[in-house]
Amino acid sequence: MMVMSGSDERVAFVVARPGDESLMTGGTIARLRSDGSRVAVLFGEAGTEDPSATRAALTALDVDDWMIVPAVSGQSIEDEDRELDGLMLDLLTDFGATAVVIGTDDDRLRAAAVLAAEKTGVPVFLSRRVAADVNQRVKAIDVSDQIDTKLRAVAAYPGRWSVIDHAVRAPDGTLQSVSGTEAFVQISSPPSGRLSMTAPSASPLERIGGGVLALVLGALFGLLGTLAHLATFSIGSVEIPYGLILALVATSALLIGLRLVFHDRLMVLLAAIGMLGMIFLLSLRSTGGSVLIPQGLTGLIWTIVPTLVAALVIAWPKLPAKH
Repeated sequence: MMVMSGSDERVAFVVARPGDESLMTGGTIARLRSDGSRVAVLFGEAGTEDPSATRAALTALDVDDWMIVPAVSGQSIEDEDRELDGLMLDLLTDFGATAVVIGTDDDRLRAAAVLAAEKTGVPVFLSRRVAADVNQRVKAIDVSDQIDTKLRAVAAYPGRWSVIDHAVRAPDGTLQSVSGTEAFVQISSPPSGRLSMTAPSASPLERIGGGVLALVLGALFGLLGTLAHLATFSIGSVEIPYGLILALVATSALLIGLRLVFHDRLMVLLAAIGMLGMIFLLSLRSTGGSVLIPQGLTGLIWTIVPTLVAALVIAWPKLPAKH
């Protein structure tokens, strides 16, 4: 997150309309300014607020650098996107931003800010208030010392809401509490520069290929684990079943890794089918009478634990995102 360690920070806040900067990120802005950092606020539109309200709010937050992003009017949506992208890049470059914070769910404005940040090589943070579907770790900023400042800035917009103690009342009567933390998630953009809030859907061919790979990997790990699980070494009179331990760790890592990478229970299920199917086949007694998984505690553990791990990984509601 923004380090907030002194005057080296130059953070640009991109929001849809005046007032959003105070309600969503006012505490963070005030904290950055109290630490000596520079802050610029870019509004996607002027809204219906009196410009004096915007000046009063930003004065309360000690922000001098702000502007309404000029409207674009290209011949097509693609032209307008390119014009907005270039405009945002110029604004962030002129300010010398070291980080960009986005507090708008406007896709075009958000995409332009992300692309500009990518081109200038600075990190992008999305306000948690507009990031409900972003699968990233939330990072909270302590703004408990800046609550009064934030409330003064919010109160500068009487046309949008009213402040009651530590809560904001909207015109429809709903109340929103103002807490001592503001949360953000760091996001990244795809190579095209257009912001994607969800992972792109895999094509049917890619899913088939991934499923086959998961099945083969599961069978391979089942084979190697079966061949290795009986290996032991002795320390004095104690035998350490290092083969069983390594086999269980490897098969568990495969199943968990597939769930983390693909976020798809089907991939884990196919890997488990390949793995458990191979273990079952190798547990059968051959015509020569040999068996790779003999009866006993070690063989029992090797046949049961991978099944339990697979069931747990498949049933788990949501594994942490891979970073």
